[in-house]
Amino acid sequence: MSGTAWTRVLGEARAAARVGHAGVIGIHDVVWDGDCAWIVMEPLSGRTLAEALVADGPLPFDDVVHIGLGLLDALQAIHRAGIVHRDVKPGNVHLCDGGRVVLTDFGIAGNAGEQCDGPMGAVAGSPAYVSPEQLNGVRPEPASDLFSFGATLFAAAEGVAPFDRGDVFATVVAVLAGAPAPFRRAGPLGPVIAGLLTKEPEGRLTAAQARGVLLLLQKRMTGSPSDGPNRRRGSWRRPRRGSV
Repeated sequence: MSGTAWTRVLGEARAAARVGHAGVIGIHDVVWDGDCAWIVMEPLSGRTLAEALVADGPLPFDDVVHIGLGLLDALQAIHRAGIVHRDVKPGNVHLCDGGRVVLTDFGIAGNAGEQCDGPMGAVAGSPAYVSPEQLNGVRPEPASDLFSFGATLFAAAEGVAPFDRGDVFATVVAVLAGAPAPFRRAGPLGPVIAGLLTKEPEGRLTAAQARGVLLLLQKRMTGSPSDGPNRRRGSWRRPRRGSV
């Protein structure tokens, strides 16, 4: 394993391990096997949001709200620890049996304000979900994760990424200067998603603002907020027979 690869493995393990939050993948150890290093993570039941979207299409409104609250809880925890994830997307959001929402893959995470590797470094993440400032080579901040969070919520509600144009170049141009795809299913989620997808980070909704809106929407659905975003048993994940 090269020095760069080893640094990345250790960086991912340390970034996730120092958060210690139910909404963040648990890291137990880093183990050598010859020239390979393996990160030993907690086992997760269920599937990723990306897999759910491929299998089932757009999710029900209440599930999108539940996922949004779980993700915000995780993002606020990592931001308090001084970490920016940099690659929030459906493939890195795990929907566990029983309703737990877990943020995974800290492979390109870094300290808040740490220099991005420029446009190619951002594209190495996921251009359809990455923030405009990352594509411009600006140092990612927590607001950058919130843009990606908004794009992920859009995908959960609509079934497609808001700026995906079919190829990398067109997608990058759309993230930088284009409008997101029109809302067709998001309903009351539309304004909060639009506020998260603002091009300029200083004009973007904060995590607290987004959380407040999602809690209000949840209260309207259930009559009262849940005890916590990771405690509600969403319709998408009542435990299946034989699940772990």
